[in-house]
Amino acid sequence: MNQNPKDWKTYDQFAYGIDANRLPATNALSGSSHAIAFDDGRKLQLTFHENNVQWSDGDDSATDKVEVIEVAPDTFFVEVIFAGRPKEAETLILNVSSRRVLSIYSIVREKGQSVGEPQVAQIFRPGILEGGAVSGPVPAESRDLIGLRAHFTYSPNHVYEHTYLSSQRYAWQCLVGVQRGHGDVDLTTTYKFDEDQYIFTFREFKIAVASTFFYNFKDMRSTGKFLGITGDGHIQNSPAGAFIRKASMTYYLPGQEPV
Repeated sequence: MNQNPKDWKTYDQFAYGIDANRLPATNALSGSSHAIAFDDGRKLQLTFHENNVQWSDGDDSATDKVEVIEVAPDTFFVEVIFAGRPKEAETLILNVSSRRVLSIYSIVREKGQSVGEPQVAQIFRPGILEGGAVSGPVPAESRDLIGLRAHFTYSPNHVYEHTYLSSQRYAWQCLVGVQRGHGDVDLTTTYKFDEDQYIFTFREFKIAVASTFFYNFKDMRSTGKFLGITGDGHIQNSPAGAFIRKASMTYYLPGQEPV
């Protein structure tokens, strides 16, 4: 039985137009090839073309649609949309200078596989671009956002407030848009990629959707995507992007910090 509040919006209803303030795509990686070695032993080969990427991952290989956005100097948000795996999508954050990489692999599971958990799961894999000297910090889970309250303007019709409660949860509410007045607390994972650069992800309970966003706090821009199930049962991978405004910060006494 559906336990959602009255008038709760479906994924496609709130996501429509949420990419108005997204940074533009770039062809900066077109013609380049990269070998990625992940910390867990996975190897991924990528060759970029104008609108697609040829990839090989173990015994699997294909050419799929790709979107590449430069979200910071030499740092790219790469979204691979698998034609043969509609319930899966991979987001890669690549810095071609430091050669650091973070993969966020999102999977829409069957309801029976996710009892008591959000239906869309995410797998995180730090790694490096092979073939050169590696520098900069290793991407790692971070508590830096805890206590921050910030506003995200995705479009004139999409303004949301985020409050980062702990290392595992955040609260959101819609200030402008079709979800105005709605809010919830959902599961999160945050990685620090570099100075003033974070990858923030969340997985919703009430609807089958998960999101991956790159925060650039130097430019105050957010670039990301949603993967989930629409109101009519289809899988949809939607781009999104916002201007960030920090609203306030809560500081905790020693021994009373959130988990």
